[in-house]
Amino acid sequence: MLIYMIRHGQTDWNAEGRFQGQHDIPLNATGRGQASLNGETLAHVLGNEATSFDYVASPLSRTRETMERLRDAMGLEPQDYRTDDRLKEICFGDWEGQTYHELAKADPERIAARALDKWSFIPPGDHAESYEILSWRIGAWMNEIARPTICVAHGGVIRTILKLVGGHSADDACEINIPQDRILRIRRDGGQALWM
Repeated sequence: MLIYMIRHGQTDWNAEGRFQGQHDIPLNATGRGQASLNGETLAHVLGNEATSFDYVASPLSRTRETMERLRDAMGLEPQDYRTDDRLKEICFGDWEGQTYHELAKADPERIAARALDKWSFIPPGDHAESYEILSWRIGAWMNEIARPTICVAHGGVIRTILKLVGGHSADDACEINIPQDRILRIRRDGGQALWM
């Protein structure tokens, strides 16, 4: 099964290094350009096959706008895709909106605990998740994929997929840089994941 994973374009919170999580932060000008360029790349790679793919995105506005700009650049109807709540970013609870440096001053004990086991660490606050918890909903979504898919989601979602499919350890998966101007091509049958 072939999946193309795209991280949403840059937001101001990304640029500022803030924990974004499930806060609904819009794309900035750089992010809009990244989304369109990723669409141009997919149009070149897929050609006429683009219409045979399933298109799905996280329901947050930054992923939806990325998908719509991507589809527009591919010459497809921008609104013709679906969303799936399971593709939302990992929830960072009370940490959302803060930078790592701010948290290192305000909550050094928890920052130290996170450094010891980032995959299993749950930040403080309602609905906060670990990467392990995130992997449960992402794994369930992946098990339902029935045809070649183009998905726009988040950095945490893609890190989780790289652990589930790409053979990365939990420690490595948490640290992988997920670019916003590239596309991850995944073949589930062989566990192959390549950036393009």
